[in-house]
Amino acid sequence: MGTTTILVLTKILSFLLTTMLLGSSLIQCTSVTYDKKAIIVNGHRRILLSGSIHYPRSTPEMWEDLIKKAKDGGLDVIDTYVFWNGHEPSPGTYNFKGRYDLVRFIKTIQEVGLYVHLRIGPYVCAEWNFGGFPVWLKYVDGISFRTDNGPFKAAMQGFTEKIVQMMKEHRFFASQGGPIILSQIENEFGPELKALGPAGHSYVNWAAKMAVGLNTGIPWVMCKEDDAPDPIINACNGFYCDYFAPNKPYKPTMWTEAWSGWFTEFGGTIPKRPVEDLAFGVARFIQKGGSYINYYMYHGGTNFGRTAGGPFITTSYDYDAPIDEYGLVQEPKYSHLKQLHLAIKQCEAALVSSDPHVTKLGNYEEAHVFTTGKGSCVAFLTNYHMNAPAKVVFNKRHYTLPAWSISILPDCRNVVYNTATVAAKTSHVQMVPSGSILYSVARYDENIATYGDRGTITARGLLEQVNVTRDTTDYLWYTTSVDIKASESFLRGGKWPTLTVDSAGHAVHVFVNGHFYGSAFGTRENRKLSFSAQVNLRGGANRIALLSVAVGLPNVGPHFETWATGIVGSVALHGLDEGNKDLSWQKWTYQAGLQGEAMNLISPTEESSVDWIKGSLAKQNKQPLTWYKAYFDTPRGNEPLALDLKSMGKGQAWINGQSLGRYWMAYAKGNCGTCHYAGTYRQNKCQSGCGEPTQRWYHVPRSWLKPRGNLLVLFEELGGDVSKVSVVKRSVN
Repeated sequence: MGTTTILVLTKILSFLLTTMLLGSSLIQCTSVTYDKKAIIVNGHRRILLSGSIHYPRSTPEMWEDLIKKAKDGGLDVIDTYVFWNGHEPSPGTYNFKGRYDLVRFIKTIQEVGLYVHLRIGPYVCAEWNFGGFPVWLKYVDGISFRTDNGPFKAAMQGFTEKIVQMMKEHRFFASQGGPIILSQIENEFGPELKALGPAGHSYVNWAAKMAVGLNTGIPWVMCKEDDAPDPIINACNGFYCDYFAPNKPYKPTMWTEAWSGWFTEFGGTIPKRPVEDLAFGVARFIQKGGSYINYYMYHGGTNFGRTAGGPFITTSYDYDAPIDEYGLVQEPKYSHLKQLHLAIKQCEAALVSSDPHVTKLGNYEEAHVFTTGKGSCVAFLTNYHMNAPAKVVFNKRHYTLPAWSISILPDCRNVVYNTATVAAKTSHVQMVPSGSILYSVARYDENIATYGDRGTITARGLLEQVNVTRDTTDYLWYTTSVDIKASESFLRGGKWPTLTVDSAGHAVHVFVNGHFYGSAFGTRENRKLSFSAQVNLRGGANRIALLSVAVGLPNVGPHFETWATGIVGSVALHGLDEGNKDLSWQKWTYQAGLQGEAMNLISPTEESSVDWIKGSLAKQNKQPLTWYKAYFDTPRGNEPLALDLKSMGKGQAWINGQSLGRYWMAYAKGNCGTCHYAGTYRQNKCQSGCGEPTQRWYHVPRSWLKPRGNLLVLFEELGGDVSKVSVVKRSVN
């Protein structure tokens, strides 16, 4: 081999080595431990800034951009739950493709050069359907969720081991040179523990021992669980966590969920958290000795399909996060936090070297001072007053502190950042016409008269909805027949009888003899609902058809797996000559799902035998239970896209066979007055959107589209005007 060849090979090897190191700055991460001050990575205490990005709430095509924006925003770590019901939809059948490609997501984080906190749970809460549990788990013999229960622990351990083994196979744990530096077992168990008592304590101890026994070589975390046993680190979730201390003096102070905003529910307002207050909360935590902060959420994303929980959680999971649902930065939140992160990083050496020395500077003012022992000094100057600015003297220098704010001085002299002083301009978001129009509009009407003829189950009495549907659909028909005597007074001009329906939720549409009589809806706070209306019955047989609708399964609460959905109250007729007639215990026929679902009307590839109504007639019907289909071409450009559904009522939407999620033009009620950043924040403090639909626009990922002929399918429950539906672009100025 000649000298020239050796030189060429040397350069190639050098280039490849450099590329590897640049491509994954975490390649050398092999040791993660902790002490009372911080998480220790490769022997160095670290102030770690993290952000939650949930992989199923965006598309794989979005992941790299989101993660790069997180890194540019000053984050060190990406935090995500692992979604059991997405990964194991039926026992032993696994899904790690598309939006559920967990390996691809973690590889992307690693390639960008960030760490991972993998919150396996597997209970996630997260306003996610059934809290992340697969519905089939509810039907395992003898099971009781999240307690000292053999069947539940066996299933939980099986899934946890599955995920851990997968991570080991890809060498993702930091102990293997990978990006995962932390992992979480269980989630927010503290409130459950109080209710469960000894059984809860046994379960927590078992979960901790099981997790540690998996030998991942990294620390495990439990959030909102004060009794987390060693060596598990207990952590805080909330709008503020400066009051929090770990349960042992040798554990670091961690904030696993710093709530950047709040979720939305159909019919509710849009909560907004001022960035001045969020930054103030983070700085308060740091000045009290906190060393790990995770923004929940940093990018909220979208509850595609039927993944939204609650119930009544919107399809949008924007969460007022620094990166919005569509992947665009929200200003000034993104840049103001970025500047905060830069300021904190300037102080890192002192923050992890000493405990703060606190000095009173006034009635509402304090100084928190950190030193390195090498002469360097860091100060956080705080004004807790909610209305008045303060002038203080610190180290013989004068400072003005805005109300409800903290100034950061990396050298104990010069202010580089104040939480209430926002330099970034506010981004103005607009939904603008895309130029793409819907064409070839057609409609198909569900045939109400046939329901009950093809029922899959017949039983006496009212059945719980999920027990019948197993959550394979939002819809369950309850149908029965009522015989009316020809002698009834109302048949000769008397007052019509009244039909009443009591349901455990979440919505019901009522039909009698094929005629629509109305609907009733629950709320997230009160899932139960009642319907009452006078109905026109005829002599002889009358068909009563009740369409019960789920709007996401519960995700939080004591043993929510036992909570009922559907019409399990009473159904009765009032005002008959004989008095009231209870229909609850007569024979009912049950049909899970809709005709359109059974015929797979959403499919862009299967030729349907359905005789769609086309042309101008397709746009004329505004009746309930109607399917619409139309086509559109992909708009030019690269701006994010959305579907404007303000002209519709309630239902679901699909594009090219993929579900955008549930839509509902439920108008927001609340108090949308002025919002001032100062003072303790709660989710009802800064509301917006009053008098408008909670969610009008629905994210359409560009990666789901083809250049021409994209199929849009809508199922409309209440009646809407499809002629006014449009595809719009999201524009930021």
